[in-house]
Amino acid sequence: MWSCSLNFMLILLFLNTGSTGFEPATDGLKARRSAWLSYEPSSISDGEDLNLFRALKIQAKDRYIYRCIRDLRGKGMYAIEVENLVKKFGDFEAVRGVSFKVKRGEIFAFLGPNGAGKTTTVHILTTLLKPTSGKAFVAGLDVVREAREVRRRIGIVFQDPSVDRDLTAYENMLVHGGVYGLKGKELKEKIERLLKFVELWEFRDKLVKYFSGGMQRRLEIARSLLHHPEVLFLDEPTIGLDPQTRAHVWSYIEAMKEEQDMTIFLTTHYMEEAEKLADRVAIIDHGRIIAEGSVEELKRLVGSDVVYLKVENGAECFETGLGNCVVLPDGRIRIDVSNASEAIPKIFEIAREKGVRILEVTYHRPTLNDVFLHLTGREIRDEGGELRKAIIRARMRR
Repeated sequence: MWSCSLNFMLILLFLNTGSTGFEPATDGLKARRSAWLSYEPSSISDGEDLNLFRALKIQAKDRYIYRCIRDLRGKGMYAIEVENLVKKFGDFEAVRGVSFKVKRGEIFAFLGPNGAGKTTTVHILTTLLKPTSGKAFVAGLDVVREAREVRRRIGIVFQDPSVDRDLTAYENMLVHGGVYGLKGKELKEKIERLLKFVELWEFRDKLVKYFSGGMQRRLEIARSLLHHPEVLFLDEPTIGLDPQTRAHVWSYIEAMKEEQDMTIFLTTHYMEEAEKLADRVAIIDHGRIIAEGSVEELKRLVGSDVVYLKVENGAECFETGLGNCVVLPDGRIRIDVSNASEAIPKIFEIAREKGVRILEVTYHRPTLNDVFLHLTGREIRDEGGELRKAIIRARMRR
């Protein structure tokens, strides 16, 4: 049987000539060729393929080529494509017209406060929820119409622990491998390699209920890699972990990108996590994407420097003409400026003219939290529970 990747040029030749590749294309073949070329790889499910074959009178010898084209078209430059995605729970709109694309092989971070719509989006992309409207494709497959095939091509580390606490680490890996049809020597070799990768091999026979939170998270990462997924979803992978354990998880994520050659979709509300790991970042707030780009591109939205002022007798923004001004919850004034060393003397001069006494001044380069504050007027904060309450309200009305 031919390999799809080795025979792409022959397929193109077939589509531009006759069924044998050496005779003029008939009208019937032209119609079939048009259908093949216009075919969207995720527009129908595998179960519908046969009906389409019959309708187009595609013979068995041609079907291999048809499926090759579908597979090749699914190997585009984007691992994830989302268009106008909407998800409602009753009257509450958790995801509001979200659109983005994730390139193959990159780490893409979904950054925003708890309750912003990050986990809901992940649940749609991993086929756990159906969208209210919009389209989403993962690995070239429609997450609604081709959900089963999507599941075989992705790995997931959920926000909440999902390992079996009453099994050992090794047993958890065995069970998960069996779900994906792995067995025998191949499975045992993969388990050993991955448990060593996350530094759990010496604890393989220990019950998971005796693991620390960090160890359980590392086990979940190892388990998600067993079937070598094309796309790995990490939903708040370091939430609740101490700084040292969080740094260890970051190192595993960076190593996965290099060693496993996969696309990683990461949700987080830790700005430093997104800055450390992500090739590109989408900032989401109240179900909408408000900015997207590389970390440096997003920081340029703020300016070069951020100045913080502590003033006497309460905080109110005063006009400086130097940049955007925001009063923070702790009473400090934040001003975005192009150059702090030049702006600070001018700020003191303007404050003196306006009768404002400055008690303290600091400055730093902008962070992603500054970007969020610049765009929304508030800091990334914990808004957990908003979505959960909305879901409960929706269920109570049923």
